[in-house]
Amino acid sequence: MTIRIGAGISTVADGVAAARAALVAALAPLRGARPDLVLLFIAPQFEDETHAIVEVVAAATQGAALLGCSAGGIIGGGREVEDAPAVAVWAASLPGAVVEPFRLTFERDGEHGLIEGMAELPAGAERPVVLLLADPYTFPADLFLEHLNAEGPGVPVVGGMASGALAAGRSRLYHGGRVLKDGAVGAVLSGAGARAVVSQGCRPVGETYAITRAERNVIHELGGRPALRRVEDLYGSASDRDKLLMRRGLHVGQAISELKPELRRGDFLIRNIVSVDQGSGALAISDSVEVGQTVQFQVRDAESAREDLRELLEAERRALPRPVAGALLFSCNGRGQALFGQPDVDVGAVRRTFGDVPVAGFFAAGELGPVGGRNYLHGFTASLLLFREGA
Repeated sequence: MTIRIGAGISTVADGVAAARAALVAALAPLRGARPDLVLLFIAPQFEDETHAIVEVVAAATQGAALLGCSAGGIIGGGREVEDAPAVAVWAASLPGAVVEPFRLTFERDGEHGLIEGMAELPAGAERPVVLLLADPYTFPADLFLEHLNAEGPGVPVVGGMASGALAAGRSRLYHGGRVLKDGAVGAVLSGAGARAVVSQGCRPVGETYAITRAERNVIHELGGRPALRRVEDLYGSASDRDKLLMRRGLHVGQAISELKPELRRGDFLIRNIVSVDQGSGALAISDSVEVGQTVQFQVRDAESAREDLRELLEAERRALPRPVAGALLFSCNGRGQALFGQPDVDVGAVRRTFGDVPVAGFFAAGELGPVGGRNYLHGFTASLLLFREGA
């Protein structure tokens, strides 16, 4: 009873031909075993062939839970293909696992919204994992995660928001043999040996501070002084390299736990500074804050992002002795060559750590993953779902 996973990618100009080639590569490692879960990612250059591609993959993997989405960048095998035609297929035979696919819709009624399609999470000794792919224009992933954090505390949600569409109505989701234009698709995985790893790609700078005055998402004071004055003090004492990074974009890390005696990288939820009030010295960030919460400023560059992912993957490798059978990778569309200046960095880090394992995924318009036991919608993040025998 061994987990078997395969992944394939093709960049041939014909979409159906690319799908067939990726299918062959993805199914070969299964050695005739029936796939239980299949993921399909299609570049927007094949928009006119989407239905035909989905039909081909659905016909070849009947009985499997087939999920997928459109994506501006496609990941498969050891490659990351950005802004070019590509199709990736990932297939897994998961003996003993239960895969429950679902389709979510969202409807707004005045000030209220209703998400439908999610069954109750299974009860049992083993914690399930939720795989989720969503349309960024029609599905409020942050609200869904907030609900799931409350109803299923500790249940990881990993995935991403469909990308590659420049306007509402152009993203596509795949559910079985259907092509959808809205909502979300996913699966609840139980007994699949799946574990989440989330790399936010930032490095802390300066001291930690307690928020001493705040309102909603606005930090007025840190340690009794205007928040902007703390930024100015940090900039004045920073190295030339950190000053450059701060000018490019400074972030705020919110401590996940106030109980740890020493906070390090990975102990913070990273959020963007969205505005500054020069008069009052207040900072507005992309999340709510509370008085008493510990925060630390953060910077991000290619070196920090590489190091953060490498350290997290290595820690995961040391934590469990069993080998990784395969992985799903959801990287921000702001990473890739735009951040690193070269292709294949994120997928290369996975394969350097765990060996020549089958990996597929896409560059997302928002990544889903847990930090400190709670699920969040991230940006500039690499979120992974690793499949290990007996994990």
